Amino acid sequence: MATSGHIVVDVGTDEDASAGQPPVAPVPYLLSFADLSYSVNTNNGSWLTSWMPSRTPATTRALLGGVSGEAREGELFAVMGASGSGKSTLVDALAGRIARESLHGSVTLNGETLHGRRLRAISAYVMQDDLLYPMLTVRETLMFAAEFRLPRALSPARKRERVDTLIGQLGLTNAADTVIGDEGHRGVSGGERRRVSIGTDIIHDPILLFLDEPTSGLDSASAFMVVQVLRDIARSGSVVVMTIHQPSARILGILGRLLLLSRGRTVYAGTPAGLMPFFSEFGRPIPHNENPAEFALDTIKELEGQAPNGTAPLADFNATWQAEHRIMENVTTMPLELAIAESVHRGKLVAGSETSGTSSSSVPTFANPLRVEVWVLIKRSFTNTSRMPELFGMRLGTIMLTGFILATIFLRLDDTPKGVQERLGFFAMGMSTMFYVCGDALPVFVQERHIYLRETAHNAYRRISYVISNAVVSFPPLVILSLAFAVTTFFAVGLAGGGSSFMFFVLIILASLWAGSGFVTFLSAVVPHVMLGYTVVVAILAYFLLFSGFFINRDRIPAYWVWFHYMSLVKYPYQAVLQNEFGDATRCFARGIQMFDGTPIAGMTEAVKLKVLGAIGATLGTSMTATTCVVTGADVLAQQAVTDLGKWMCLLVTAAFGFFFRALFYVVLLLGSKNKRR
Repeated sequence: MATSGHIVVDVGTDEDASAGQPPVAPVPYLLSFADLSYSVNTNNGSWLTSWMPSRTPATTRALLGGVSGEAREGELFAVMGASGSGKSTLVDALAGRIARESLHGSVTLNGETLHGRRLRAISAYVMQDDLLYPMLTVRETLMFAAEFRLPRALSPARKRERVDTLIGQLGLTNAADTVIGDEGHRGVSGGERRRVSIGTDIIHDPILLFLDEPTSGLDSASAFMVVQVLRDIARSGSVVVMTIHQPSARILGILGRLLLLSRGRTVYAGTPAGLMPFFSEFGRPIPHNENPAEFALDTIKELEGQAPNGTAPLADFNATWQAEHRIMENVTTMPLELAIAESVHRGKLVAGSETSGTSSSSVPTFANPLRVEVWVLIKRSFTNTSRMPELFGMRLGTIMLTGFILATIFLRLDDTPKGVQERLGFFAMGMSTMFYVCGDALPVFVQERHIYLRETAHNAYRRISYVISNAVVSFPPLVILSLAFAVTTFFAVGLAGGGSSFMFFVLIILASLWAGSGFVTFLSAVVPHVMLGYTVVVAILAYFLLFSGFFINRDRIPAYWVWFHYMSLVKYPYQAVLQNEFGDATRCFARGIQMFDGTPIAGMTEAVKLKVLGAIGATLGTSMTATTCVVTGADVLAQQAVTDLGKWMCLLVTAAFGFFFRALFYVVLLLGSKNKRR
């Protein structure tokens, strides 16, 4: 039965197909690479030890040593070899995932050098790990990929049609409405998950498709089905380059060309059928009842264990054998600009292409504008998290339990000197708790990091779009948490000021959570491991609390540490709630003999206290009785040295910290997430 030649639905009409016209031959593409060499320093150590002087001279290890070859559209190009042979490094080099200054040699498509925006626009890279959102269904996962990668000119109906066709092509029809799943949620099978991963990267029908061990971890039947899908993709007019560790005989029969590597050198390049005569002439004939690929890999492994030459004789023999058996093929290609334009015209949707006359030089960097990217990211994140309500439930339960404990400990505080001290303790604990509960934001980006890297590596969306959507998605839960804590504690503790003070209390809690989540989000981009991140977060927040002004007043902090006081995230909300509570200068917190609480005089009789009070009044030239107010709210603020900024300014600074750390988060993503080897 004739097929259209494309694995996804054509954006044009189906008139040609219905008319019974023969399928049009795919646009010819030839991916060539010559003398690719790449070396790494073997004694760099960690980032810490890299700054220390080393007694041993720097040594390098060649991961690729002059590798050359060609891959064409219409056939699978498989790179094979044992672990450490350099096969993943080669695919990374072809996919532009190695810094240009570190890679030697050339990579061309139809004779033109590939790099930068053009390569990202026409290619896709499928990583070995299945990096997917666990609570999205197969259809939703592919639909979000379509919204990212397909141009805005394509209608929503056409995008849905494209996704439905791709689901059928990938053999995922029965699992289309099943969630991906993870360790805690049952979902699709391993083979289905792998095909979904492939689908997210081929949704825009790329011209170049690179895959790192797409059959790894799959059973024989699932692996064969995945390779069949890749063969169909290649026949649609794509150049498909993949690494594969040990293919079965059935999979070997599907592959078009093989490149066997050993320690970065080519030990065989040719068709699967050529393995038999190659090893026969080398003196290691392959038995007729044995898988040629397995025999080849076993032979290479055996030679690698032989000193001192290892597989060098096999690599040298390959060079001679290739020269003797080279068949001059007349491969006709067209200029890359014309080839890409023709592919787009035939329905192959390069990301961002909107017209049939699109050339590679006019392909936009991103398929959609900023606002569309942000909206799709927000929608995807909300869809995923809304199906795990237990996560937010635990956050809400934690903060309400904390509020309940604080409310019952500091229940109905009175306006006495002891009440003042208890209020200070409540505020210090409450405000610092707001930052500690933000620690749950740490795993979010740590877990999403590789998904983010995969999607931004080929310009699915802008980095700033991810930062904005991350902030927007995180904000509504903070509002609920702020109200929950304020309602639980404000009235039970007996804080003053009525409705206006309550609203300010809610706002400063919200600003604290906003600043804390921004700070933790920034750290999650800097620290790649969750446990290390938690250690750093707890330590830094402890320092912030130490310098907040609760344990030691600002005017008592040594000059050489006062700068940290102003950097403390806890300082500003702590100062704001103090001013919110003690801002009324007419409110009294110590009358008459209450001023002696906490002093040696407190243990004396009331008559003695009144005599001492009278003596003090006489000395000051004023009458002091048991009802005379001696400490007002303004006095408390002065004693705590929290009068340098007003409460609204503290609120503004706290909120600004949230924006500041998210700006730093963006800078880290911009500078530290290039997704390339050096």
